[in-house]
Amino acid sequence: MIFNGTLINIALIIAGSITGIILKNKFTDRFRDILFQITGLVTIFLGIQMALKIENLIIIVFSLIIGGLLGESLNLDVKVENVADRIKKRFSTNTHHGFTEGFITATLIYCIGSMAILGSIDSGLRNDHTILITKGILDGFMSIVLASTFGIGVAFSIIPLAIYQGGITILAFVSEKFFTPFLINQLTGTGGILIIGLGFVLLNIKKIKIMNLSPSLVFTLLISWVYQYIVAISHL
Repeated sequence: MIFNGTLINIALIIAGSITGIILKNKFTDRFRDILFQITGLVTIFLGIQMALKIENLIIIVFSLIIGGLLGESLNLDVKVENVADRIKKRFSTNTHHGFTEGFITATLIYCIGSMAILGSIDSGLRNDHTILITKGILDGFMSIVLASTFGIGVAFSIIPLAIYQGGITILAFVSEKFFTPFLINQLTGTGGILIIGLGFVLLNIKKIKIMNLSPSLVFTLLISWVYQYIVAISHL
């Protein structure tokens, strides 16, 4: 089944979130702060690694500008927070102030990355779930740290994760030639820049509206595909 990798990924996130919530009271503020700082630093490092895969920086810059302006005009950051708040009111009996932060932070960390893209493509093309299972193990450990700080909101990140990875898997299954190495590297690079921004947020360096920048991923895909097509035509 082509969705097995994503299902295992989801199960490990849920397990990690439950573990983090159980251990929440075991962590003092000092230990929680240092774990969160480590998470922020590792996030920035991962973002830099991903950003270095960019093959055409001009495309990325234009994609970020167009996507950022669109996201700001649509006010996606506020809309996502409103959705998270509604989920919190529906499923939570308390008013944990970190629900929205946990939901958004976990969603970005789990969804934006080369392993999410490559793993979903492998599942769709070759029914090979090795990458997504490996990613699930890493996400599970990250969930322990995040859930111990933010609470149950981290677990609900499985909803956008299922849509995102499942969508890529289906797209790869029906259109295996679409995802070229160039497109994957461009998407990974753009995601890396967003991950770096998320790291700044986690470390309280700068408040960046990451969700408002998320449409840049779509524009990166579209513009990179057009560029790739034009280059291919020019070489005929």
